[in-house]
Amino acid sequence: MAKIESAKKAHRGSEKKKQHNLFWKKRIKVAQKAFVAEEGQSLVNLQSVLDKAVNNKVIHKNKASRLKSRFAKKLAIKK
Repeated sequence: MAKIESAKKAHRGSEKKKQHNLFWKKRIKVAQKAFVAEEGQSLVNLQSVLDKAVNNKVIHKNKASRLKSRFAKKLAIKK
């Protein structure tokens, strides 16, 4: 464990950021599973969660665009 005060503070900050990132990544996974389970009914919800994750700097905007495109393509194939 860190002994220097600034190292302790940095560790607290990194733990807080880790929890924040895990929260958003879990929301993305839940939205993806809902999309698959509901057979495409929740595409709008999935896109919203991805956009919010980008705004919170959890994932890169290109990754979000790629995921949205792939799920939209899956929905188009099902119809």
